[in-house]
Amino acid sequence: MVTKTRKTTTEERILATAAKLFYRHGLRGVGIDQVIAESGVAKSTLYVHFRTKEELIAAYLRRTDDSWMAQLQAAAERAGDRPADQLVGLFDALLDAFDRHGFFGCPFVSAAVETSLDSEARAITVGHTERRQRWLVEVSTQAGAADPEALARQIGLLIDGALAAGRLSQERAVVDEARSAARSLVAQHTV
Repeated sequence: MVTKTRKTTTEERILATAAKLFYRHGLRGVGIDQVIAESGVAKSTLYVHFRTKEELIAAYLRRTDDSWMAQLQAAAERAGDRPADQLVGLFDALLDAFDRHGFFGCPFVSAAVETSLDSEARAITVGHTERRQRWLVEVSTQAGAADPEALARQIGLLIDGALAAGRLSQERAVVDEARSAARSLVAQHTV
């Protein structure tokens, strides 16, 4: 049992370190030696948990997918019981992310740009976007949108655009502007 706990703790430390580095510097900007040095593990230990950098990247993206979806959903729920309010309130997740560590962009957009079209990282990225969009369609449907798929696509574009613009400008005001645009879209789609 101790071995399993130690393995889990070590694997988590490696993954947390890699996540911080990949988010700030991109997938290509971080080498395995940097992850090893900053996580404080031996090279052999890292390779016991992640046989390749691609495996480490895939684990990072899966973890980020789960974390980011949970953050979006929690922000939406904090906005209240009305699905229309939740579609606007989910933008608080972007503000929370900015307040924690600034805008370094969307890790999924970064991964899509930095990896080949046939890579596992790209497949995980596409899967994340599809998962997010399914959720947005569900909330848009609950909000009474005449065309829930269209509203979900537009809200998704606002999320992606706010993350990209936030990366460029480092201004959290872009999230307020995206939230305002979302409020208008929700009103237009749910009349």
